[in-house]
Amino acid sequence: MSFTKQLRIENEDVFQRIFTHPFVEGIGKGEVPKEALAHYIKADYEYLNAFMHVYGLAISKSPDRQSIRLFHDQIGFVLNSEVHPHHNFCEQIGMSYEDLQGYPLPPTADHYVKHMLYHAHHGGIGEILAALLPCPWTYYEIGVELMKTYQPEDSHPFLTWIQFYADVRTKTLTNLLCEHLDAYAEQASESEKIKMREAFRKSCQLEYSFWEMAYTQEEWPAEEEVVR
Repeated sequence: MSFTKQLRIENEDVFQRIFTHPFVEGIGKGEVPKEALAHYIKADYEYLNAFMHVYGLAISKSPDRQSIRLFHDQIGFVLNSEVHPHHNFCEQIGMSYEDLQGYPLPPTADHYVKHMLYHAHHGGIGEILAALLPCPWTYYEIGVELMKTYQPEDSHPFLTWIQFYADVRTKTLTNLLCEHLDAYAEQASESEKIKMREAFRKSCQLEYSFWEMAYTQEEWPAEEEVVR
């Protein structure tokens, strides 16, 4: 069994919690509070900016052109394609995409970004891949689950979002990341594989927490509360 298949089995509990989160189920039902959608877009826009920076750090550590091409293509996907599901959410809340950009990251998203940057700076390519992989992987499986469970019609408010993540291109990009991580895992020591497992697990958990953060519209505590 490949390393990434093992990771998927080990983290089945978190994947299932993500699939049944009220925000994710709300996308399938076409019923998500507008405030939660806006909070999600504000955080995800800045999170994806950081995600591209992590891919850039991975390029700087890449040993060959194949790896450089992989991370370059992933940056292109985020930069040029992943705006479409954001626009779908914006249409549903009647706000422009530009008006939801430039906001500070909420606590959970801030932690997630710093978690990835830690592994990007201190880990090798395998460790970086393990930290990055849960984001595209969980989104692809969310798309597939929502298509299967709700079978959205053309009139569904979030059809564009669901179709985007269930699409074969998202699957292909995710599979490429899995193949590269498997290749690095074959050469990795046991201690390195432990770090990869830990990075992957925490990213899965933070994916769940990101949905919760958006749904509850998480904010930083007020300054006076911190002092108290």
